[in-house]
Amino acid sequence: MKDLETIILPVLEMSCAVCANNVENTVKGLPGVEEASVNFAVNTLSVKYHPSLITPQKMREAVQEAGYDLVVEVEDPTAVQEEMAREHYRKLRRNTIGAWVLSIPLALLGMVFMHTPGGNWIMMALALVIMIVFGRSFYVNGVRHALHGSANMDTLVALSTSIAFLFSFFNTVYPRFWYEKGLEPHVYYEASGVIIAFVLLGKLLEERAKNSTSSAIKSLMGLQPKTARRVRDGQEEEVSISFLRVGDLGTVSQGSSSVDESMLSGEPIPVVKSQGDRVLAGTINQKGAFLMEATGVGSATVLSQIVQMVQAAQGSKAPVQRIVDKISGIFVPIVVGLAILTFIVWLVVGGSGYFSYALLSAVSVLVIACPCALGLATPTALMVGMGKGAEHHILIKDAFALENLCKVDTVVLDKTGTLTEGVPEVTDSFWISEASRDMLDILYTAEMKSEHPLASAILSWLKGTEAAEIDADSFESVTGRGIQMQVHGVTYWVGSKGFLETFKAMVPPEAGREIIRWEEDGKSIVYYGWESELLAVMAISDRLKPTSGEALKEMGIEVHLLTGDGKRTAETVAAMLDIRHYKADVLPSDKEEYIRSLQAAGKKVAMVGDGINDSQALARADVSIAMGKGTDIAMDVAMVTL
Repeated sequence: MKDLETIILPVLEMSCAVCANNVENTVKGLPGVEEASVNFAVNTLSVKYHPSLITPQKMREAVQEAGYDLVVEVEDPTAVQEEMAREHYRKLRRNTIGAWVLSIPLALLGMVFMHTPGGNWIMMALALVIMIVFGRSFYVNGVRHALHGSANMDTLVALSTSIAFLFSFFNTVYPRFWYEKGLEPHVYYEASGVIIAFVLLGKLLEERAKNSTSSAIKSLMGLQPKTARRVRDGQEEEVSISFLRVGDLGTVSQGSSSVDESMLSGEPIPVVKSQGDRVLAGTINQKGAFLMEATGVGSATVLSQIVQMVQAAQGSKAPVQRIVDKISGIFVPIVVGLAILTFIVWLVVGGSGYFSYALLSAVSVLVIACPCALGLATPTALMVGMGKGAEHHILIKDAFALENLCKVDTVVLDKTGTLTEGVPEVTDSFWISEASRDMLDILYTAEMKSEHPLASAILSWLKGTEAAEIDADSFESVTGRGIQMQVHGVTYWVGSKGFLETFKAMVPPEAGREIIRWEEDGKSIVYYGWESELLAVMAISDRLKPTSGEALKEMGIEVHLLTGDGKRTAETVAAMLDIRHYKADVLPSDKEEYIRSLQAAGKKVAMVGDGINDSQALARADVSIAMGKGTDIAMDVAMVTL
């Protein structure tokens, strides 16, 4: 639906994977919410919803009723969440240190000096301080969740330590009950205190892990400028980025300079910017000066969109994590049931004389059953993987792609812009008759309208001829074949051999000999003609990336090459890269069908491409990978962008 929106909101008060599951289910059940997903590793909620039916504030109220909270309607929710996370970490560290300071003497009294006069009362006091002062949050959260009919990790800790403490307290106050039965009244105060100390330590380490895994996204955010110099009424002023508005004085409106875009593109060579060129937020001006107009601010900038993509990817869930979430949802009730069963079995088998052992065994089941590792391991691993990828200019859109990449046994590669450097140039040409100015103008106009990677090579080649753009009656891009255009009622065409055959144009023998020689050199051939007559043939060479061959050998998996070029060109490139499987003269539908046939043979296929003609194949593949310099549609379809 058109009114569907997606937002990512920070979540507060979550202490375990079960909490994340509770928040997710709460929001999912709200009217107007299409999808909801909580990432416990970064404490965020991603919601796809209908603004006409529900607002973020309504979501917050529902989440608050469930015992948690959301950060909404603030200028910088991430900053609020980070500040609260820092405060939570400081408090957690304080409680952990305090719990261990008291737990060590408590453990020594309980395990080594248990016969010290008044020892039980000293242990009771120490355990009580640990529970009330340093472990208070476990009991508050446990009771709060119980009142809402739910349970989480805190429930297990609160139950186990309370039972151990109350049993020990009874034995301390009324030991005669056991003496009359001929039994020793054991106490387990040390269990209550040490359990809390260990769980707090685990939570502290967990928080450190969660904070470190988000370093990649923080480094991306660090690239975002905080201030800008704005020109208004002829006066230059420095303002916060949040004050910028579209139309403020990025397209270059005056001046020129070279700009370092390596933080976004990975390319070390500065890019020259002149009037009308697009300048990206976060890039660095090197030489020269210019005045820009802001065409996108805030979340509309390219860098912000990359940050949002990585955040969304880190918040997505792998198939295995969805299984974990289902288990987490029923984990606590099952654990409590197992603890009760353990207690009953001990009493049935051993009798009342084994009451202490039965109780201790039941408490042990409650204590060791910690679902946090279960719920935290997967999202943390995903965050680390995606974060490291982002640092190396590999943007992974979702967890599904990351999980499936390791299963890939076959990679299908497009040639142009993927195996090659993507900077093609016209090396040779053959004109059937002398090239007139009109022919050059029509070819220039056709290539100006083309999105094919080879079009830029022909345009660069034509610049030396002073060719200019002209008006055309009509223009049509035939994906996988080329472009055709009508000028003064005459149809002109430029493209692959498929177009040549479509218009039934004949290739003169001398041109045919040149074409064979060019194809043997691995060059791409472009045909240019009008109606059924061939006007010219051009050879375009795009140097193979030096790393292509090494990378393919290191992958150790089956590689296939698909190209719209002729058979001889495909053979040459395949031989140079030692690729045994290749197919030439393929159309977009052929690429998709080729991948479908590989999948039918039981292969897990990854497709790597960069053009519109690759989008069908990218959508069909098990994992789709787009080159970052390719077309927007290819990157939109792909799960991974390089």
